[in-house]
Amino acid sequence: MKLWLSLLTVLLCASRLPGADSGSFDYKAFGSLPIVYNGRIQPLDSLARNSLLQLREKQTANLEPWKGAFEKPRIIPATEWLATMFTNPELANEWPVIRIDHPDLKGLLGLPMEADPQKKTDGKNFSWNLISPKLEDLQREANRTAKLEQQKRNPFEQAVMRLWSCVGIYMRLQNTLQPQNARDWQKELAEFTANAPAGVAAIRAQRAKESFNQAAIDKLVPDLQRFEVMAQLEPPLVIPPRLNAAASPDSPAPWRRTVEALTDVAQGDPVPFALTAFAKMSTALRTDNPAAFTEAINDYRATLQEPFGPALKKASSEQFFNKLEPFYKALCIYVAALLAVLFFWMAPARLPWLRSAAVWMIFAALVIHTTGLIFRMVLEGRPPVTNLYSSAIFIGWGACILGLVLERFWRNGIGLAVSSSIGFITLIIAHHLALSGDTMEMMRAVLDTNMWLATHVVVVTLGYSSTYVAGFLAIVYLIRGILTRSLDSDTARGLGKMVYGIVCFATLFSFVGTVLGGIWADQSWGRFWGWDPKENGALIIVLWNALILHAKWGGLVRERGLMLLAIGGNIVTSWSWFGVNMLGIGLHSYGFMESGFLWLMGFLASQLLLIALGSLPGRLWRSASALASSTAAHLAPPKKAPAV
Repeated sequence: MKLWLSLLTVLLCASRLPGADSGSFDYKAFGSLPIVYNGRIQPLDSLARNSLLQLREKQTANLEPWKGAFEKPRIIPATEWLATMFTNPELANEWPVIRIDHPDLKGLLGLPMEADPQKKTDGKNFSWNLISPKLEDLQREANRTAKLEQQKRNPFEQAVMRLWSCVGIYMRLQNTLQPQNARDWQKELAEFTANAPAGVAAIRAQRAKESFNQAAIDKLVPDLQRFEVMAQLEPPLVIPPRLNAAASPDSPAPWRRTVEALTDVAQGDPVPFALTAFAKMSTALRTDNPAAFTEAINDYRATLQEPFGPALKKASSEQFFNKLEPFYKALCIYVAALLAVLFFWMAPARLPWLRSAAVWMIFAALVIHTTGLIFRMVLEGRPPVTNLYSSAIFIGWGACILGLVLERFWRNGIGLAVSSSIGFITLIIAHHLALSGDTMEMMRAVLDTNMWLATHVVVVTLGYSSTYVAGFLAIVYLIRGILTRSLDSDTARGLGKMVYGIVCFATLFSFVGTVLGGIWADQSWGRFWGWDPKENGALIIVLWNALILHAKWGGLVRERGLMLLAIGGNIVTSWSWFGVNMLGIGLHSYGFMESGFLWLMGFLASQLLLIALGSLPGRLWRSASALASSTAAHLAPPKKAPAV
């Protein structure tokens, strides 16, 4: 029974396996084409998914969001949406892919507050055609808000800046492969190529105050004006570099934007094969010609294969990783495992197969979690922790392993509950961090250094994981002790041993990780310690864990006091992990998130509330008798040795 339940759960959670996109056009092949954006080579599939996450907080485009639960809306993959944005902006502008939640912002833009099928909106997701008439009003508010400090912006002003950022993303994408107002780009590119030499010569003659051909200038100027708009938006780099002594196929730096290639063509350079290939794809999509679209992609890939084989392979691998969605699948399995553990605790007969099923589910989730972690490391060529997103994934992974180790020694489901709950929570945090954009973006120069950084971030993050595990074990102790009668004396003593052992582990890793960070800082910045907020946060975690151990060793606290101090570790770790980044100061402030502040404060408040509840007199606990017997056992004098 346990094995069948585990297998069924894993199969249900992993049902969305990689596969080709539906439809006559080969959008999967289109999404595998490499480009350079955010300082790294990535597939168009990643650009599409990350852009949609920023625009509507989903990785797919729902073209009919107003339809109810019993209707089937039209949902298209990210690559199909992106291809339409590139090549057919008039159609894409009708699709509701920009999310707006703040009612005052909707009022400013004159948008419907409720679902309106006639305007193709559900009251939350809006099309470009509905927003664009009020762009001047939005820009005026954005310019005013930009002058304010981030911490002083109210929710309306934050919503304005988010939407203005979405406007920039939207316009940038529509000017990536061709000018936004192009209608038959293949034909227009051919005309520009033919007219450019005479037009450029006429412009040079005009500047030299010589006789010139005004007709040639008149043909060229409209194209130059369109290209100037494209250049101002700084779209992704889609034109591979020329192969010469100064450019390597593996280097992203020589890649160019479409507008840069067009400028070079105007100066007399040959038309790049990528420019021609993308123009063919554009015309094929607009004329509904799947065969020509596929042929253009295949020809482009064949041309790229020899000089840019590594870029093609990396893009295809990342596209597969995107479709695999390992962290989403692991998240679902963690939830199922947590439910199994809760049912195991609540079942009158304490059905043992539920616990065994939860073990297998968490093990399966850990395998998927680990696969995703390793896959990311291979794609990035970096250690597992490079930013806040990857730190959330790694903390959940480490906590899952620690929970399984605890369950190996104490087979009561507590370790499973900790593994599944922390795994679920950290992956939810990672999902929300992904809404800010590319999670594999190029590392900042100050972080892109030697092995000391890799060891520092891995070890100190393991310290975060173990501190959280101790804190969540303490939460289990309090909840079961205050709200239920399930905290017997054996369970209470077992939880005390678990927390003590994990805190020892956390102290070691936090201390070693902090020292390694100082060594890295000494080599990178020329000083071992600079009292930076992030450094101070790491030190506070070490000191807090040391305080817990000394309080335990000195007899200042017993089991309940140990638990309250461990919950305090959740507060210290959360502030050191997220809070110092939100200060906006120091060398480590890389992950500021306005939206995360309220969530952080809410979590810290919940931990303070738990500490307050845990401080209530023992007689008010539902497991008061177990608490008393556990304390009595702790205070009982040691048995005398038998006389010899």
